[in-house]
Amino acid sequence: MSQKKYTVQDSPFIVPTTDGKIIKEHFGNTTDGNSEISIAHMVAPAGWSEPFQTPEFDEYTFIIKGKKQFIIEEDTVILEAGQSIKIEKNTRVQYSNPFTEACEYIAICTPAFSIDLVNREA
Repeated sequence: MSQKKYTVQDSPFIVPTTDGKIIKEHFGNTTDGNSEISIAHMVAPAGWSEPFQTPEFDEYTFIIKGKKQFIIEEDTVILEAGQSIKIEKNTRVQYSNPFTEACEYIAICTPAFSIDLVNREA
């Protein structure tokens, strides 16, 4: 019998958070040990923000619903549903949702997201 050449993910790893953000990692370090890529479904509540960080991975974000703000070095970028962005590794960035509705999005990191590679500022 041949080995399956696909994986259906219906029980993603739910990353514990303290800021109201929902993170469901479908593929990546914590879910299947894949350090090359991570794919996560996220919901950032209204008013959410993270500290500035300079990740050692490329991050792609696709907005499903709502809006998300990115401060990328000196630029402020706001994305809406249907838009996407790639932020190159070693770029200082801050992610936030200063808006009144939750933002639902997909984040893809290459190599995979790791707390050891994100370099969040205190």
